[in-house]
Amino acid sequence: MPLALPTLNAILNSIAAVLLVTGFFFIKRKKIAQHRACMVAAFLVSTAFLVSYVIHHVRVGSVPFKGPAALRPVYFAILIPHVLLAITVVPLALTTIYRGLKGNVVKHRALARVTFPIWLFVSVSGVVVYLMLYQM
Repeated sequence: MPLALPTLNAILNSIAAVLLVTGFFFIKRKKIAQHRACMVAAFLVSTAFLVSYVIHHVRVGSVPFKGPAALRPVYFAILIPHVLLAITVVPLALTTIYRGLKGNVVKHRALARVTFPIWLFVSVSGVVVYLMLYQM
């Protein structure tokens, strides 16, 4: 079952992306409790992803791109910002969620404007990387 964890990771990233967008729509409609529930759920799903991702890569190491050579530059154009932004999203998400849960709305909102697009990009691009690595 070599594809079990990568597939699980793609599913978790997809769920996180849906929760992030849903949470965004809730906050735009001033539905704070629903927004909070979606964002905390997105964080928990992303945490499950991270655990699964680490387990997979401890087991198999780095996975090379084996798709068409013509798509190699596209793959790396997606992978490099994905990896760099994935590193930044953990402290951003933790801080944003902490500020929201503590009721520091002004600082939460300011940081969420930065965190949301990065987190969403990381979640969606993670699925794209999976598709390029395992489905091509």
